[in-house]
Amino acid sequence: MASVDATDPSNASKATLKLENTEKRDTLIAIEKKYQAQWAEQRIFETDPPTLEEDPAYDGETLRKNHPKFFGCMAYPYMNGNLHAGHSFSLSKIEFQTGYARMTGKRALFPLGFHCTGMPIKACADKLTREVELFGENFENVPAEDDDEPAPPTSAAAPKDDVTKFAAKKGKAAAKAVKLRYQFQIMLALGIPREEIHKFADSSHWLTYFPPICRRDCTALGLRIDWRRSFITTDANPYYDAFVRWQMNRLKELGKIKFGERYTIYSPKDGQPCMDHDRSDGEGVGPQEYTAIKIKVLEWTEEGKKTLEGKLPEGAEVHLVAATLRPETMYGQTCCFVGPKISYGVYQVSPTEFYVCTERAARNMAFQGIFPERGVYKSVATVLGSALVGSLVYAPLSVHTVGVRVLPMETVLATKGTGVVTSVPSDSPDDYATVTDLAKKADYYGIKKEWAELEIVPIINTPSYGNLTAEFLVKKLKINSPKDAKPLAEAKELAYKEGFYQGTMLIGEFKGEKVEAAKPKVREILLKKKEAFVYSEPEGHVLSRSGDTCVVALCDQWYLDYGEATWRKQAEGLVGEKLKTYHEETKHGFQANLAWLNQWACARSYGLGSKLPWDPQFLVESLSDSTIYMAYYTIAHYLHSSIDGKALGLAGITAEQMTDEVFDYIFTRRELSADALTSTGIKEEWLKKMRREFEYFYPLDVRVSGKDLIQNHLTFFLYIHIALFPPQHWPQGVRANGHLMLNGEKMSKHTGNFLTLEETVKKFGADAARIALSDAGDGVEDANFEEKVASTSVLRLYTLKEWCEDMVKAAEAGKLRSGPKDNFWDKVFENEMNELTQATRENYEGTSYKLALKTGFYDFQSARDTYREATVAIGMHKDLVLDFIKRQALMINPIAPHWAEYIWQDLLKQPTTIQNELFPKLSAPISLELTAARNYVHAISTNITSTEAAQMKKKAKGKGTAYDPQQPKKLTIFVALTYPAWQDKYIDLVREAFDEVKLSVNDKELNPKIQKLGEMKKAMPFVQTLKRRLQSEPYATVFDRKLVFDEVNTLEQVLPTLKKNTGCKEVIITVVSEENKASLSQIAENAEPGNPRFEFENIAA
Repeated sequence: MASVDATDPSNASKATLKLENTEKRDTLIAIEKKYQAQWAEQRIFETDPPTLEEDPAYDGETLRKNHPKFFGCMAYPYMNGNLHAGHSFSLSKIEFQTGYARMTGKRALFPLGFHCTGMPIKACADKLTREVELFGENFENVPAEDDDEPAPPTSAAAPKDDVTKFAAKKGKAAAKAVKLRYQFQIMLALGIPREEIHKFADSSHWLTYFPPICRRDCTALGLRIDWRRSFITTDANPYYDAFVRWQMNRLKELGKIKFGERYTIYSPKDGQPCMDHDRSDGEGVGPQEYTAIKIKVLEWTEEGKKTLEGKLPEGAEVHLVAATLRPETMYGQTCCFVGPKISYGVYQVSPTEFYVCTERAARNMAFQGIFPERGVYKSVATVLGSALVGSLVYAPLSVHTVGVRVLPMETVLATKGTGVVTSVPSDSPDDYATVTDLAKKADYYGIKKEWAELEIVPIINTPSYGNLTAEFLVKKLKINSPKDAKPLAEAKELAYKEGFYQGTMLIGEFKGEKVEAAKPKVREILLKKKEAFVYSEPEGHVLSRSGDTCVVALCDQWYLDYGEATWRKQAEGLVGEKLKTYHEETKHGFQANLAWLNQWACARSYGLGSKLPWDPQFLVESLSDSTIYMAYYTIAHYLHSSIDGKALGLAGITAEQMTDEVFDYIFTRRELSADALTSTGIKEEWLKKMRREFEYFYPLDVRVSGKDLIQNHLTFFLYIHIALFPPQHWPQGVRANGHLMLNGEKMSKHTGNFLTLEETVKKFGADAARIALSDAGDGVEDANFEEKVASTSVLRLYTLKEWCEDMVKAAEAGKLRSGPKDNFWDKVFENEMNELTQATRENYEGTSYKLALKTGFYDFQSARDTYREATVAIGMHKDLVLDFIKRQALMINPIAPHWAEYIWQDLLKQPTTIQNELFPKLSAPISLELTAARNYVHAISTNITSTEAAQMKKKAKGKGTAYDPQQPKKLTIFVALTYPAWQDKYIDLVREAFDEVKLSVNDKELNPKIQKLGEMKKAMPFVQTLKRRLQSEPYATVFDRKLVFDEVNTLEQVLPTLKKNTGCKEVIITVVSEENKASLSQIAENAEPGNPRFEFENIAA
């Protein structure tokens, strides 16, 4: 059986890294478990507003000013399985931000709920019910299955027709598709014991099974979540149910929810709209609306006549139906295309009218009021496309009024549109390439050449491509055949965008008008003349959770009127002016989505959820009940102390008491009358506390989600906040991240490249996993979790822990140097710690966690390594070592809190948790002098090594040097205190090209001027040195030709280190001057301030 391996949970991660020696990891995990238990016991991450004793103010703005807060969350995960590494990546973004916010003194709130609304759980439960009936309680009677069951086509494969629409590049459902035939096999793959699976036939069991696992795994990762505020959605939690009903009632009152016919993705099998979360494939796919052109048959081919003989009534009118997105181009039709190998149905519309199209298109039409009976599409005949080739047809609006011919097109798809395609070779590159090919090979295609050579009339003029756009692009892109798919797709997009946005009509009633304005007018003419009708279909393949291929249906339904002009303008204003999106791509995604998003069905009849208050036969759709739940987080713990609402919360309020008027009071500052207050039975004190808490934590500071949710969930989140809350409570930020790759490849259970959150933490421990997550990337592009980084982090954390332990013991035993910290390396190390502390703070502030990890962990330890090596002779200073340990714990705390806590409490013996500590302050202002001196020492160390290597290279080439590095040696460092006069002119040139605002040099301006002086070889190294200094030193110092440090003094202080590193018996510093230059080695002539020269020579032992 093909499913045997697939149902083994361990096979999903079989291709991932295997660890052998785990003692160090296990030691770190033991530390993590200890502190996770301590945090839970001490309720460290339960965050509240100031008490009335701390601050009697009730006004949220005043409270936030006096007591800064941070409130962030991610899209609550869906409870139909375990969290995987992709979830942990999104979680890490809000987790690191929360951890750092705490260290800035803010009351940081990070809650997490459990999403259960929609079809997925119900559909899976229903499948299991059927499978239990078929195969027994433990599925012991399951039959053998075919190894090669094909997977359904994914929506991502469908080409994008309307290039003006924004769409995500891939859907989560498509990315997670697993080839398993039965639902019970999927449950086995999740690690659920076979004997337990039958319990999941009850949809309520999912709601009790997966949320605790989610909490367990998040806790194991060390997330700073306030679990008091968690809840499950649907009417299983009556409090959240009341909250959703309030939300829907108020939206309806505001006119945001309306009722009427609209096109929507629909499952005939389920008998209801199929929204994003109800799909196993096709998430994000919406209806694509076409103009269906009725191309009347004037004369059948002989083969067509034979096929249809006796199947049509006398006087029947037959139309080939072609779906187009460009009705304004119909004036230029020269023929009509069909797929010669496609089977077409002839469908009865009325007693005397019939449509020719594919069965798939007819199925869509059957739910759009086009056929007499909903859901019924009666075919009176089937005809092969080849039998239609050569038929004479009338093409509406075409300049060829006597008719055009039906011609073959090999690239016509039966899975898109109606299978019939209008041909406008003036503006469609595909059509131009095809008619050109048909005319060249008429005999091969079995047509008359003249059928493909009707005059191509210019209909649209464009500034870029002239008035025959298709011909221009086909020639420009060197397209030679209709089979040149890639360049034709590029040409199509270019032609459509140019024609739509820049084109002007050259023909018809709207000649001279912009295409953008003329397009709807031409369409209206066709509709009024009944030469066309509106037709819609899914813009990609959509498969419901029940396994049904979905259609577009015209339904009477409740919908949210997204896109309404005033509402949209408010949303666009929020995105454009106030919303922090962290990346421009996120902002552009919102803007593009707002430009086309419109009405969205907000009700359905199948699944789990809350009933629509005024029409309880419907449930609130899953993307419509999850838009403002962040507000619910602020009061959840007052209402209930269990996620299902069965246990009362702090206020002792029942769900029945939470009326719409109570929610109005809390969230929208509508006051309650004395009678209304009495009728609720809620003490006013609790109502005031809940309002105060909401107004303290709101607005939401940041919401983290995958970028694929911009197209629906995140945009809805903005819209509904705008509708229900005043501007001061609108969202402040949205951070969208890319998908997470694993080891540089797409996560896939099929290939074994997959990790659940539980597996990740068990394999590497929490802190090492968190370090790998921070290293994975911070952009909106896809990130990469490298297991090697996590594995290496285990060793690094363990080794650093041991070193810190050794140093604390050494300090306690008096084995570390004490007294004044006046050694050069002491000063440099302390200054570098200050630099890296400041840089790490800035990186956390900018939510650049990969950079924060670099400066606050990797570079910080590198600075320690340099200090340790440089002070071998005298030893490290106790105060600096302990300062390093303390700062390291504090700076890595947002990312690796367990390790930090161990260092803080176990090692440094601090009495309270590090989770309540502030980010470290600088011990002194950053010294540019010490920074420059350190960089200087690093640079000369490298240059000394290069100099010795160069001398050895000369010797190897027989160029006479007698220097032997194996013999006793001396190093002479030639130092110049003044610059050569020839450099003055280059200082002036660099000064002229330097931008004091951008702190950069304009190379385009500078380089030609240097070239003119004819000293490129000598000048460019000097200029490059100047440019490097300008990046780290004050430009006034650089241009004034001063060093910010004493070069000779610095060299004298590092002589012991240089001796050790070079292995020299002697290191001599020689100051070069005009007086002694002639007596020195020729090498000395090139020395200049900050750029000494070096010479090695052998000496007597």
